[in-house]
Amino acid sequence: MKFGKYMVFAAMACAALNMAQAQDREGWPNAMTLATAGEGGVYYVFGAGLADLITTELGVPTSPKATGGPAHNATLVQMALNDIGLVTMGPMLEALTGQGELANGVPHDSVRALFPMYETVFQGIALADSNITSLSDLAGKRVSVGPAGGTPGTYWPRILDALDISVTISNTNATDAAEQLKAGDLDAFLFAGGLPNSTFTTLANELGARPFSVSAEEQEKILSAFSELAGGKVPANTYVTQEADQTTFGMWNFAIVNADMPESLAYEITKLVMENNARMRQIHPASVDTLPRNHVHNTFLPFHPGAARWFAENGFAIPSHLTQ
Repeated sequence: MKFGKYMVFAAMACAALNMAQAQDREGWPNAMTLATAGEGGVYYVFGAGLADLITTELGVPTSPKATGGPAHNATLVQMALNDIGLVTMGPMLEALTGQGELANGVPHDSVRALFPMYETVFQGIALADSNITSLSDLAGKRVSVGPAGGTPGTYWPRILDALDISVTISNTNATDAAEQLKAGDLDAFLFAGGLPNSTFTTLANELGARPFSVSAEEQEKILSAFSELAGGKVPANTYVTQEADQTTFGMWNFAIVNADMPESLAYEITKLVMENNARMRQIHPASVDTLPRNHVHNTFLPFHPGAARWFAENGFAIPSHLTQ
């Protein structure tokens, strides 16, 4: 008799759990798309891994989509053409106020933050026999800055202009830029992403290409001109041809969604990523910084209520102006 009661209680508990799960999944889509950037960059690797993690753990088939990068992703999420996007916070700020390259004056006020990713680091690379070791050596050279609309494609031309360095700019993805560098059609490749960059790693390992960054004087000028950037260093031996630390600058990345995403889904995605850093590091080493404490690097974009709820429940206070 007692055993029968246990069975009844177990069945009731199971039914309650199933009902809660059904309620939690109310409004969830049958499938999702995740806007990344061009193939060959860190965004695509990070995004593909994140899409697989969501598919496996949450049971919502999610596909990575190659895009033009952060500015493009902000617009895709604003228009609900993609469910999740990856952005750097400079282009996101411009899109939020309608001033971005693709915003067309329309404030992207339906975009919400989910979680911090990592810091995008700006760096260049050139073949060893080019004698290019600094930005000033690029004057008059042919330089790829990544796809138009991406973070490097947006910021490197502005930075070079601020430093009064004139170059011939090409907009290509990382894979094509590497091939053109090998073929001698480019003199250098300027990019930005998490460390290590897989394309830079391949160029350094196979061709002995040498990464380069900025001088302390150049860094000071850049940080004075662009408040959304922060100073930093590329640690020695990040690439086999880089023996010493290199001065650089960077910008933080966040995952974003549309405000209309169900709160329970935004909560579960945030929980999945923020509570599984070891798994995220398997996707890409840059995920070592995909940690809850780094939410502080978002100072202007409202968090989705589902994400804000996860952070609050786990002791990370989100400022009130970011919880609308």
